[in-house]
Amino acid sequence: MVLFQNITKTVPRITFPLHSVFCLLPLLTAVVLPPVAAAQQTTTAEVEVQSKQEASSSNSSSVYTPPDKRAYGILPNYRTVEGTDVEPLTVKRKFWIASRDSFDYPIYFISAAFAGISQIENTNPSFGQGVKGYALRYATGYGDQMIGNMMTEGVFPSLLHEDMRYYRRGTGGMLGRTFYALTRVLVTHTDAGGMRFNFSEVVGNSVATAISNSYNPDTRNALQNLQKLGLQIGTDSISNVLKEFWPDVKRKLQHHNSVATL
Repeated sequence: MVLFQNITKTVPRITFPLHSVFCLLPLLTAVVLPPVAAAQQTTTAEVEVQSKQEASSSNSSSVYTPPDKRAYGILPNYRTVEGTDVEPLTVKRKFWIASRDSFDYPIYFISAAFAGISQIENTNPSFGQGVKGYALRYATGYGDQMIGNMMTEGVFPSLLHEDMRYYRRGTGGMLGRTFYALTRVLVTHTDAGGMRFNFSEVVGNSVATAISNSYNPDTRNALQNLQKLGLQIGTDSISNVLKEFWPDVKRKLQHHNSVATL
């Protein structure tokens, strides 16, 4: 019994951060909403609205509509593209997109939410509690988001000549599109038009995690760094899923509103 207790003390305990669970909730929303909306029975009124929309869209089908700047009204969507026939990005443009993702106002609310969860979990106990502890957690949380964005969208894509944009698939089954979106953190386009392993995502977030050790005094061991790296990459992966399905969700909402006004 004593031997067993000594062994358990030497084995590091792997914890799953509570905020990781919150990060997974948007994925469930993105996966569930499209099929639920599509499964609804089409009424006579819906058919009439659909026929009107198809008639009007036939005149404007040739007009390109750029993706929304924010998906769901809050998620920065500056690096989503439709199709693959696009011009390669310049270094200046890559850093512009990285800065938009880093300083767009929704990131401040996301950082505030992460800071609140870290406060509840008492991450970095040396920060303490109260207003001071929350302010320190907010600053470090925002730092993680901003540095990660600049590294994965600006610095390393420029150095490695990789295209950090998300190429939305837009067609196919729900599971196939979800798998595609989730795996884009591992596969990316190059400036020359090829495809390869996404070094910018993995190496960029690894560097951002290493930098975060300078201002996170209580989360510097190897296991904690792996958790932070996994959270960064996981958040980006789920963000891709949200961007993939946003036009479908938006179209369903607009269609529902059109029917409701009849």
